[in-house]
Amino acid sequence: MLAALEALRRQYGVPYFEIEVLDVDADPELEAKYNERVPVLVDGEGRELCHYFLDKAKVREYLGTIR
Repeated sequence: MLAALEALRRQYGVPYFEIEVLDVDADPELEAKYNERVPVLVDGEGRELCHYFLDKAKVREYLGTIR
């Protein structure tokens, strides 16, 4: 998912959004919240956008709402 997200980020330009990678298994709260749904992509407010695979359409839709 990260490689696909990096490619999408290049399309929008580096300053447009940043990617922060967290180890869900290292944080008991995140592990309880996401359990087996990793990798998971959430926005800056913690809303889940997709899990397992990058949903490009959903991410593009989301990015369109914050431009």
